[in-house]
Amino acid sequence: MDKLVLQGGLRLRGEIPISGAKNAALPILCASLLAADALEVDNVPALHDVATMQRLLAQMGVKVARDGGGLRLEASQVDRLEAPYDLVKTMRASILVLGPMVARFGTARVSLPGGCAIGARPVDQHIKGLQALGADIRIEHGYIVATARRLKGTRIVTDLVTVTGTENLMMAATLAEGETVIENAAREPEVVDLANCLNAMGARVNGAGTDRIVVRGVERLHGARFRVMADRVETGTFLTAVAAAGGDVVLTHAQPDTLEAVIDKLGESGARVEVHTDRIRIVARRRPRAVNLRTAPYPAFPTDMQAQFMALNAIAEGTGVVTETIFENRFMHAQELMRLGARIEIEGNTAVVKGVRNLTGATVMATDLRASASLVVAGLVADGETVIDRIYHLDRGYEALEAKLSAVGARIERRR
Repeated sequence: MDKLVLQGGLRLRGEIPISGAKNAALPILCASLLAADALEVDNVPALHDVATMQRLLAQMGVKVARDGGGLRLEASQVDRLEAPYDLVKTMRASILVLGPMVARFGTARVSLPGGCAIGARPVDQHIKGLQALGADIRIEHGYIVATARRLKGTRIVTDLVTVTGTENLMMAATLAEGETVIENAAREPEVVDLANCLNAMGARVNGAGTDRIVVRGVERLHGARFRVMADRVETGTFLTAVAAAGGDVVLTHAQPDTLEAVIDKLGESGARVEVHTDRIRIVARRRPRAVNLRTAPYPAFPTDMQAQFMALNAIAEGTGVVTETIFENRFMHAQELMRLGARIEIEGNTAVVKGVRNLTGATVMATDLRASASLVVAGLVADGETVIDRIYHLDRGYEALEAKLSAVGARIERRR
């Protein structure tokens, strides 16, 4: 099993190109099921989760071909309307095939995703919304079995803000008869990116980026070419790494307007952040100051950046309070950071991080995707050698992480 080995204490200087967003690419790939014509998607990151989605779509009968940094997907001969457990269990985003399959083909059989290391993320809002659209849904032997002659537009009010739930219902509604209104919709930029792709395919989606999305159903969608947005979490992770380790780095191909809450907190920490249209420069010349943060749905501070900022607070001047409101088990990285010398006290969904001047290298274990990123941030500043085991989590969400960091002066390598 691969591991990362880091030698800490080096400042970072240079440029890092930002990849396409995993959390935008996955639902957009699923949108290919809505049309018989080809969907050409550019700026698709080469990640484990993307490869898993390609396999899932291919086993359904979608023709998938990689073309440079993009994918071409043609769903004209789909012949297996099922997402089996062996694929769904490795990637919860597989649930996003449910809405498109029911909308276009009238039937779907999708494995229940099961549990998750960072907390329960049930799919009841997906099921409730599809039932409101007229689908008949049964749970059989661990699978969601959905059928419908044609979905019919309606008003859906979700009980909680759910990104994948909003995306699934939005895709399903594109081919429904009449108008669908999704209230309490997720406002994340990835939802907006999916809506823009659907509209490029001939859908009529309005209001994405607000908590009220209106979808006017059409008879059919057509092919299109679409470019996936920049990954705001990858961008935020590299920004946090520079703020912790120090240095002067420019991130290219970025979308600064998608991570304003993160940039504001980096400013509070003492880093200087310069924002341009598609570039962000961060300059950090002194030990960071601790910051308080509370995660919440977009546009508030993202839960996917909480772990990285906990690592920043671990070596900051002062004490930072981190409150996690999205996932109940998302502090597992705290124990690993403490192996490096961090001083963290946890009570319920709050972590109090008392900054220390120096962390010390040790062997640590990645517990989930963003926890892995927090350990990389910590390893960049820890004295001596840090070894991060179980980095397959990182490969799910970060494209060429060690190569990008090495290019700006980090001493980081992958070993088997």
